[in-house]
Amino acid sequence: MREASTGLLVELDPDSNVTDLLLAQHAKDPVHPLYSRKGPAGWTDVSAQQFLGQVTALAKGLIAGGIAPGETVAVMAGTRYEWTVVDFAIWFAGGVTVPIYETSSASQVEWILHDSGARRVFAENQARADLVQAVLDTSELLGDRLVPVVRMEYDGGAPNLGSLAAAGTGVGDAELERHRATAGLADVASLVYTSGTTGRPKGCEITHGNFALVARNIVLFLPEILLQPHSRTLMFLPLAHVLARAVQVICLSAGTTLGHTSSAKELLEDLSSFRPTFLLVVPRILEKVYAGAAHKAALAGKQRLFGAAAAVAVDYSKALDAAAQGTGPGPGLASRAKHAMFDRLLYPKLRQAFGGQLGYTVSGASPLSSHDAHFFRGAGIPVLEGYGLTETTAPCTANTPRRTKVGTVGIPVPGTTIRIADNGEILVRGIGVFKGYHANAAANAESFVDGFFRTGDLGSLDGDGFLTITGRKKDLLVTAGGKNVAPGPLEEKIREHLLVGQAVVLGDGRPFVSALVNLDPEGLENWCALHKVPAMGVAEATSHELVRAAIQGAVDQANSLVSRAESIRVFVILAADFTVESGHLTPSLKLKRAAVVRDFETHINRIYAEPSPQARG
Repeated sequence: MREASTGLLVELDPDSNVTDLLLAQHAKDPVHPLYSRKGPAGWTDVSAQQFLGQVTALAKGLIAGGIAPGETVAVMAGTRYEWTVVDFAIWFAGGVTVPIYETSSASQVEWILHDSGARRVFAENQARADLVQAVLDTSELLGDRLVPVVRMEYDGGAPNLGSLAAAGTGVGDAELERHRATAGLADVASLVYTSGTTGRPKGCEITHGNFALVARNIVLFLPEILLQPHSRTLMFLPLAHVLARAVQVICLSAGTTLGHTSSAKELLEDLSSFRPTFLLVVPRILEKVYAGAAHKAALAGKQRLFGAAAAVAVDYSKALDAAAQGTGPGPGLASRAKHAMFDRLLYPKLRQAFGGQLGYTVSGASPLSSHDAHFFRGAGIPVLEGYGLTETTAPCTANTPRRTKVGTVGIPVPGTTIRIADNGEILVRGIGVFKGYHANAAANAESFVDGFFRTGDLGSLDGDGFLTITGRKKDLLVTAGGKNVAPGPLEEKIREHLLVGQAVVLGDGRPFVSALVNLDPEGLENWCALHKVPAMGVAEATSHELVRAAIQGAVDQANSLVSRAESIRVFVILAADFTVESGHLTPSLKLKRAAVVRDFETHINRIYAEPSPQARG
């Protein structure tokens, strides 16, 4: 059993809560821009004073509406500035925020409202409000509970944020302060429901201490990112996910100016105009940026040049790693010369796609391939990969600018201990570990051992305290021949191919390992143009000879990472897409393996019914 720890850097008054972070920023500099809002004329800064005023006005409206300290209030919306205002207003009123993904189905909304006991719902727009109201009107589970629905807009039909704020004008500052100061660090600030990759969502009780202690300590843990003059970041990940919420509170504590965008189509445009200094991403975003850059180079007849630039970036980054770890001399003279050349010719164009001011990207939610990590660092966009779960208020380990090992998820964040159990499971204890699952004693009993949270993930710690994720206990495949296979590395390698959307490796209890692969529509379009193949739809492509050969090449590359007993013998190309809406991806773009296996059982059975393994569509 191995452990690694990082000591706490900041302690907080146990009677304080998350709202004190906002009050501290306001006291420090009331005109400092904490947020920036996108409008028709571009981005408009929102000062600490303006934000605090909007928050307290809504909080008074909630109090006038009868909210009692400790009551739960649900929020169903995409990532937007109003989400943040409502979140802090709920906390100032003494309430507990319950996020609901804007993509949630009626049955998911019903379950979360029931399990959390929410007394009010904020809905992003009329369409979301109508969905919630339909659930309330027809649900037997919720009974006759009165749950007012408020649209997250300041005008239009009531009730909305404007009418809510107007209703609170009679609430005095003393009454507001009484509500605000009710919660301490040990009290629940938010019920965040798991994404449901392994069953029905469970409500994680995230405390004020989880949010506030993680925020204050991460700021000092990553000063090169968070304490730089004019630090800015653009949030586009769903705020219903604890990672985005935690980072948002971290930014508030640091005084980082934060903007919001929920439109994937407008992301590159928003990055260009907002010009963030750092960015929180998930690996799929970086994969798409890399694939897009390679495609543009190919269309311009510069495929070989881009390939050389990518190879130089990767080699340069690997040499930096070797020097940092004392296993090599660092980039040599030839490597530095080639890198300097491409740093004039090609890498700046990639950096410009992120706005031109990006110093670091922070990657989480799922594994990032080491190739992509080395490429982006070599191209001047260092990627700091971290690890965490909803139950750890997101980050429990992270690489830092000063301590980075590509291929790992870093060292424990301050106030955190990572332990590797005898069976390889990662156990976590520390300031981010949640209070427990809401009204679920059985799950709590199963999830903790000796004060540590059992993550369900498998990993290893090296001598320097860096954590490497090797798989997930529930995902680990054991073939009929008794061979243990971790599907993650194989899936990551296949997913690097331009054509591939997702890959799902199978083989538990089966005679050999197989895979389901689906195609990325945009990647398919780019691949056809690149290879001068007539444009085709996904359905046609699943049986196209050249497409199948390309996927076979991706599978062969993945197989080169493992022994023959662990290698993929058969793959099937699916015409279906895996999306959040289809139920096969979580809102943070993690694969719901059980849902895929259930929904494509016919394809899987066909794989193992054939007597001779061979690639087929």
